[in-house]
Amino acid sequence: MIKAQTLPDVIAHLDNIIDWSIHHNSRIGYFASLYRQMTLAVKNEIGNKRFVDGGRMEDLDVNFANRYLQAWEAYTTGQKCSNAWCAAFDACNNSSLVVLQHLILGINTHINLDLGIAAAQTCPGEKIYALQSDFESINNIIASLSQQVQDKLANIWFPLRILKKISNKKEEAVLNFSINTARKTSWANGVALAMVQGAAQSDYINLMDNTVESVANRIMKPGFFVGLLLRPVNWMESKDVSKIIKILNE
Repeated sequence: MIKAQTLPDVIAHLDNIIDWSIHHNSRIGYFASLYRQMTLAVKNEIGNKRFVDGGRMEDLDVNFANRYLQAWEAYTTGQKCSNAWCAAFDACNNSSLVVLQHLILGINTHINLDLGIAAAQTCPGEKIYALQSDFESINNIIASLSQQVQDKLANIWFPLRILKKISNKKEEAVLNFSINTARKTSWANGVALAMVQGAAQSDYINLMDNTVESVANRIMKPGFFVGLLLRPVNWMESKDVSKIIKILNE
């Protein structure tokens, strides 16, 4: 089983997933490329001493990444992974979804499910409260990079600018997904998970997983109006999966 120990380990594993995705022409590489950029940003900010506790932040980010890496490994080897990651990975076979939908599906699962679990794993019990400042900082990095990617895609595929306009400066992001709401939910989940153990913790994680899967379904089927707006984006986006992965990984 994949188990990264350091941030350089995480980056190396993400490079392997990206290479695998290019070789298999898989849209799984879309989120993997975005996630690699996020990991590099966190690594740089640790070096810049942005966080209250850089060592603890690296532990959190490695635990956070292992959730994704192990889900990918399980899915691609025919083993069971969480419902939410299974939905996101299954969606990578759906050519009717736009690139932004694939990215948000990954962000949804990683923030709403994995981040709270990783926080509780890193700082169990009362220790969780000391983590809040750095927890919010990592969310800020995710939100910032997500917006940068959306801007990049809008410059490449003009119709995506329509979605930028209807979502600009609103808490509710495109496709019925709000990063601001997700980050608040993930912190609340992290605190709750840090305070329970055993069966109670497992039951809570299962509840989270089912909730995140339902959000994924709304991202994939955002409704009639947004569906109409997405059609020209889908028509004009490149169908070259490897090319898109390389753009996202720049």
